[in-house]
Amino acid sequence: MQEMLVSVITPCYNSGSTIEKNLECIENQTYKNLEYIIIDGGSTDGTLEIIERHRSRLPENLKLVSEKDKGIYDAMNKGVRLAGGKLIGIVNSDDWYEDDTVGLAVSNYQGNKYEVVYGMQRNILNGRAKTTFIHYHDFLTEQMITHPTCFVTADTYRDLGLFDTKYRSAADYDLMLRFYESGKVVFTPVMRVMSNFRLGGMSGSQTGVRENAAIRYRHGCMSRRRYRFVVAKSRLYEWTHKKRHGVPACSISHSLRS
Repeated sequence: MQEMLVSVITPCYNSGSTIEKNLECIENQTYKNLEYIIIDGGSTDGTLEIIERHRSRLPENLKLVSEKDKGIYDAMNKGVRLAGGKLIGIVNSDDWYEDDTVGLAVSNYQGNKYEVVYGMQRNILNGRAKTTFIHYHDFLTEQMITHPTCFVTADTYRDLGLFDTKYRSAADYDLMLRFYESGKVVFTPVMRVMSNFRLGGMSGSQTGVRENAAIRYRHGCMSRRRYRFVVAKSRLYEWTHKKRHGVPACSISHSLRS
């Protein structure tokens, strides 16, 4: 029987300092029936040249699109629309998979039309592992699962929706909540590390804090009073940090562009 085709998408923009490790993780996957889709936002820093140097070692089924876009979630949506695989994973240009990540996704996939396979995430700070964890989907109304580890069936995206591009940092949380609340999607946790995530991006910023709170409020998971408190606290933290240090509380990573 022919192996299932899996699509992996990497959105990137001026990611020359990080994308090489990302490309190497695709080259080293033990599962070989891969379609690799790179959605570049029109990089000018040598990112495309690095990709070209790796082209011969990347999966033969490679799609590269380089053009201006409306941000990371627009890039992800483009990639999903191009994907031909039954399962679709997304690994940002700052991050990387373990060598057996795609194989783990395939072996743990239960065969449901609407399914999300996800696993453990290792957070990296200044080149060192800081935490390794998993957040279970049963608590999605309280916090996001480990999205960098997720592999979603193409049918789920096609029938239940894509990323809402009005969000800058938390559209993945909104999407997973929509999947969960539909009652149609099976979530399959895998107790193995599947993705390595560099800390310091938009998702960890105060913008991310406020967007996550807004999503929980809009989905009825947070009271209006609590939402207002979280937003006020976030803005106060941002203001005091900028006053003391003269810089925003968290910088934007290469892949999470506005």
